[in-house]
Amino acid sequence: MKMMSPSIDTPSYYDSYPPLLRPNNNPIQDLNQDPNPIPSPNPDPIPVIDFQNIDSDAISEACRNWGVFRLINHGVPDALLNQLRGRAEEAFSLPFDSKDALKSCTAMAYFWGTPALTPTGETVERGPTPPADVKWFEGFNVLLNQLSQQLQVEDPVLDNFRLVLDEYGRHQSRLATTIFKAMAENLNLDQNLYESYLSPSTASMRIYRYLKCPLPVWGLNAHTDSTVLTVLTHDDVGGFQVCKGDDEWIDVEPIPNTLVLILGDLIQAMSDDKYKSVKHRVKANKYKERISVGYFVFSAIDAVIQSSKYKPFTYADFRARVQQDLKAIGDKKVGLGHFKLTHASP
Repeated sequence: MKMMSPSIDTPSYYDSYPPLLRPNNNPIQDLNQDPNPIPSPNPDPIPVIDFQNIDSDAISEACRNWGVFRLINHGVPDALLNQLRGRAEEAFSLPFDSKDALKSCTAMAYFWGTPALTPTGETVERGPTPPADVKWFEGFNVLLNQLSQQLQVEDPVLDNFRLVLDEYGRHQSRLATTIFKAMAENLNLDQNLYESYLSPSTASMRIYRYLKCPLPVWGLNAHTDSTVLTVLTHDDVGGFQVCKGDDEWIDVEPIPNTLVLILGDLIQAMSDDKYKSVKHRVKANKYKERISVGYFVFSAIDAVIQSSKYKPFTYADFRARVQQDLKAIGDKKVGLGHFKLTHASP
């Protein structure tokens, strides 16, 4: 039987929100931020890649000039995508206390208000968080190789959600492996590096619900991903933006039946900076919630990334430095800059 959630905008509905983010119960004032995007051309200019007819040159151009592209004809069934979003809505509609009980769960850790997480999905502790630093979202961090474990909270809604995530994750592994192979061939990477440079066993997912917010704030600040690749699917509520060049922010329209593939820091290093790890952000919506699902895949933990622009480093090295930044300042401010060579090859 489908769980019946309270109608939105009723007091009981907001029992699912973290207490600090419920209407009339938060201390956040005007943060003097302007989340309105720079108007983007119409139609949406994001490059499009057809997975059933992969064009190597088109991928190369998108990676070098954008760091992001849409994926069509990807083979993920529409029914599965609809089910994924529906199960996510059900899970987020559970009472806050039920979700919060999962905050230390390895397989499906609940978090809210901050993207600063440990590798197992727990919130990075760095002392009291100023209200202005609280982000208007909640989420589940899912380690795909741990999904078979029993959750700390026995709930049929969460269990059904877990089954859908497992099926969706297998599709994402297929897509990421195929796309990365095309990228690696464009970059003339050693074929022996394929399996270590992209390791689906490291993959995780984050499912976000960006909450309705009456103030002009960012749901998620501008950042790059610490991944090789990120694959994103979202509902029909806009708000996701990418940066073209240094400061041209563009709205990514929520086009049905497409996925958005984002390049991360690790592939930028592998490519000697030929490919771009794209900055992106999410603005909060005053009237609607927004749900998105990100699939994040990395290199093998001990794979040594060789580059003419960076000192040799492993994903373990990179992750450790990112965690240091998160603990110190709550954000990943430096990333690849920690490993940049002072006199890199041209």
